[in-house]
Amino acid sequence: MILVFVETDATGAAEPSLEAVTFARELATRDSGDLAGQPIHALVVGDLPAGTLDQLGGYGVSEVHHAVGDAFTAYGGAAWAAALQAAQQSTGATAVTASGSPRGNEVLAHLAARLDVAMAANVVACPAPFVVTRQVVGGAVLEEMRLDDRPAVFSVAGHAVEATPAGSPAVPTVHELSPELAPADLVARVASTEPGAPDRSGSLRSARVVVGAGRGAGGTDGFDACMELAELLDGALGVSRVVTSLGWRPHHEQVGQTGSRISPEVYIPCGISGAIQHWAGCASSKTIVAVNTDPDAPMVSKATYAVIGDMHEVVPAVNEELRRRRG
Repeated sequence: MILVFVETDATGAAEPSLEAVTFARELATRDSGDLAGQPIHALVVGDLPAGTLDQLGGYGVSEVHHAVGDAFTAYGGAAWAAALQAAQQSTGATAVTASGSPRGNEVLAHLAARLDVAMAANVVACPAPFVVTRQVVGGAVLEEMRLDDRPAVFSVAGHAVEATPAGSPAVPTVHELSPELAPADLVARVASTEPGAPDRSGSLRSARVVVGAGRGAGGTDGFDACMELAELLDGALGVSRVVTSLGWRPHHEQVGQTGSRISPEVYIPCGISGAIQHWAGCASSKTIVAVNTDPDAPMVSKATYAVIGDMHEVVPAVNEELRRRRG
């Protein structure tokens, strides 16, 4: 059996968790080893928003383990890992997974330490039974790792698969859990939360086309052509970390390890060198068309196609041609 730690928000299961459920389901379908044909169970800690059970059933989850109690009303990595451990032990799950989100990776790291097993973070594929391919060095390198311990513990990198409902939905059975916790499990917990600035990065993460702009923009007034290209292609504008650090554009537009991770059909980075931190956010792009004056820039070497030239000349010319073809 495969157990998935599922994070929730006000609307139900979070999208990255649904990607992890999809990954687990596909693994059970394709795997030729111990995971072949295994059912998918989920653990939800704390709030269980209305409609979550039906949602998880639609993704093929057959049983949901719900950790309840005062200890789970606020997030705590060790406490939530204790709940995950209790669910694993009660089910005998052969594999435990979650999304590669900050919370998912933290909970799985606690679980792996408790069980004294190895953990593989940010997995993108499973080419053979209990052999995984994972992102390392900020996504710039892929590493193959064999998971010899049981249960196998691994997180699924964002956009490794597309969240896809199951062909045959299930009607999940719910099991409530109230595991006993040690005092040490409650030492670090979220004490309070305050609303932050509105998160406007959703359109960037879901865009089919993203036009990127980096230091090559030259200043706050250097983004007009890229913004126009994004509009012409019905896409979104994304920028590099240096752009937001300099205050040229807002942080919610940042693509990279400390910004949004994107997986568009087409990514057009303009004037972006392609440092490891930025590559971590755009490596899942299906096609990359780089515009850069430096033919040896990392982004140029990794791009599907590249235009060697000044973004302030290339992008306006592309915009003009698009407008001409559209009459």
